[in-house]
Amino acid sequence: MDAKKTSWCVVASAWLAVFCLFGYRATFAIFSGPMAQTMGWTGAQVSLGYSMMMTLYATTAFFSGMILDRWGTKPVYFIAAIFCMLGFYTTAKVTSLTAYYACYAVFAGIGTGMLWVSSTVSVRKWFIGGSYAKMWGIAFAGAPMAQVLLSLGVKPMLVQNAGQWRDAMSYLAWIFLVLLLVASALAKKNPDHYGLVPFGTAPVKAGAATKEEHLWTISEAFKTWPLWASIFAFMGCVCGEFLIWTQIVRYWTADLKMPLDLATNLYVIIGVAGIFTMPLLGIVADKAVVYYGDEVKGRKAMLILAPSIGIIACILLLMMKGDSIILAGVSCVLFAVYWAIEPGGVVGYAGSIFGNKSLGKLWGLATWIIMGIGPALGSFMGGYLADTTGNFIASIQFAMGAFVVSLLVALTMPLRYQNPGEAAEEAHATEAAVAK
Repeated sequence: MDAKKTSWCVVASAWLAVFCLFGYRATFAIFSGPMAQTMGWTGAQVSLGYSMMMTLYATTAFFSGMILDRWGTKPVYFIAAIFCMLGFYTTAKVTSLTAYYACYAVFAGIGTGMLWVSSTVSVRKWFIGGSYAKMWGIAFAGAPMAQVLLSLGVKPMLVQNAGQWRDAMSYLAWIFLVLLLVASALAKKNPDHYGLVPFGTAPVKAGAATKEEHLWTISEAFKTWPLWASIFAFMGCVCGEFLIWTQIVRYWTADLKMPLDLATNLYVIIGVAGIFTMPLLGIVADKAVVYYGDEVKGRKAMLILAPSIGIIACILLLMMKGDSIILAGVSCVLFAVYWAIEPGGVVGYAGSIFGNKSLGKLWGLATWIIMGIGPALGSFMGGYLADTTGNFIASIQFAMGAFVVSLLVALTMPLRYQNPGEAAEEAHATEAAVAK
């Protein structure tokens, strides 16, 4: 088997999975306004559907991690293809708020929940150390590509007629079905299934011996601060991030009175910038690992940087006036930079602490917690605060506070943590020394 060709199939299938996953997120920001307008729903009611979808997404992500560790990504992507298609197709037919919640939350939640853990962990299982972030950056570039292509594709229909959101969703349903079936066909199992080892070498400090990976149980891992720090750091970021993604177009159109056409074009800047920042920041992150000679330290440094950039981007949004197009553009680029670092960085940190063999089930359960709270809280609070205060200022302030929480947690991330086997060996050695 050609190991290099096989690894690129893993990256290509992850790219398609990420494209479809973030296609759901990118288009919701465009669909939410026309849906509320034509159906007579409030912003909070529409956002609640997205929050419910993300809650089920989180539950599904846990099970996808368990499937991934055992059978690889092929069956995961196939299941996602069916449910992602149904998510858009059935939602396009709804006539009531209850039906919207049922169709969007259930079908889209299951479909998209199969995509995040499977794509991130599969790339991590094939690439480690100074090779991981660059390859994940290439795969993750599917996210901004979705934001650009799908936002620009959907926008002309909705500018002409807000009621055409139904037609747009129907088209996307079939597009996502085809893309995810291709991803399933390209997907590969984990490298050890083929007798291969991951590409890249994790830096080893001088004099340190390479040790056999400890197989962490869920109980062992969830008693450690590194895993909870990863959870809280990522949860804070995605809470702020999802609030911005779901509300930024409405902020510009409702508060700053921008035309939907201009606001959508500004939103697309995040995607355009992300196409370049994903791989470039991946290279930077890998160079940080090499510079520190320690993957844990390099990943932690990037996880401190990411929410700091998110905070600055929120400040720029708060400084905007109706004609502050340059500030809007700069903030979008900064959000793209943040976006390129945090998601892959936190998986890289967790993988460098807990190893690849246990990562699927651990990150699946971690994602259940993170995505069950962060995106749902962020997207709902964005709509709720805007409805109750009459503008989006409090919403953006809430997002900035979430980024601050992530930054504070990242500062506490341990640089090393003994696994139970190492701790037992050290205790035994200490007892032996005392006995002598």
